[in-house]
Amino acid sequence: MDDKKVANNELSATKLATELNMTLQSVVQMLVDMGLIKRNGKLWDLTPTGVSKGGKYRESTQTGRYVIWPKSIIAEFNDPNESSGNTLTATSIGKSFDLPASRLNSILSELGWIKKDPVNGWQITELGKRVGGTQAKYKTGVPYVRWPNNITNNKILVTSIRESKGDIISSNQDQPQNDSSEAKQFREKFPAKIRVKDGHFVRSKAEAIIDNWIYEAKIVHAYERKIPVEEDIYCDFWIPTGKVYIEYWGLEDQDYLGRKETKISIYKKHDLNLIQLTDSDISNIDDILPAKLREFGVLPED
Repeated sequence: MDDKKVANNELSATKLATELNMTLQSVVQMLVDMGLIKRNGKLWDLTPTGVSKGGKYRESTQTGRYVIWPKSIIAEFNDPNESSGNTLTATSIGKSFDLPASRLNSILSELGWIKKDPVNGWQITELGKRVGGTQAKYKTGVPYVRWPNNITNNKILVTSIRESKGDIISSNQDQPQNDSSEAKQFREKFPAKIRVKDGHFVRSKAEAIIDNWIYEAKIVHAYERKIPVEEDIYCDFWIPTGKVYIEYWGLEDQDYLGRKETKISIYKKHDLNLIQLTDSDISNIDDILPAKLREFGVLPED
């Protein structure tokens, strides 16, 4: 952007970031979330709302067309709820962890605490409400979520952020750090030794079939991901698209059935999307699993 050609009363995104003491990436993401600009290839287009807020185009000999804003745009970033000091935005939380708001929102979405609004912005989920999130709106009407001050101490969020930044590297592959004694006994009895196509190590032939099927369908997934609830439990498979958990129930002994009922009750308690598979489903996985995934909007690639 050619800031030398921008008048004193006009702000490029770079100058706006300086004025707001934010990263350029966070400012651009907020302009998108507020419905003021939208991506058009390598360029940014003003939306009708962006034009109504004073956005204009300028040309740079170096970078081509870009957007400038009147100083009044700063008021759009000033949330009327901010002065209360009782809640935080994704931008505020991101600063605490040295992350841009866009990255923080991606983590919150992966946890299932927020979801993309069909038009623009973010909506709170039931799981997000349970950790104190509340729905809010920018002055443009675009929704976003505010969080309690103590969210920065939330164990689930902090762990997820540390994992995202590569700060947590387990020395014992596929061995969760906080596990109940019952789950520990299960893991010791059935160690994850079977390597599948995507590099995961799983515990049984059935889990290998499931993992390979998901991988071949080109669906992003995780194996034994911690469920983002207060209980320390891990799902068999996690699919971020659709926020879907998959459990394979393979054993029938009394201890295992008790563990199964406990996990199912936790899924129900938190209203989580759960797919349950049994041995009979595994033998018909090409018919069963895609049908179950489609119920949650997850479409396997043909």
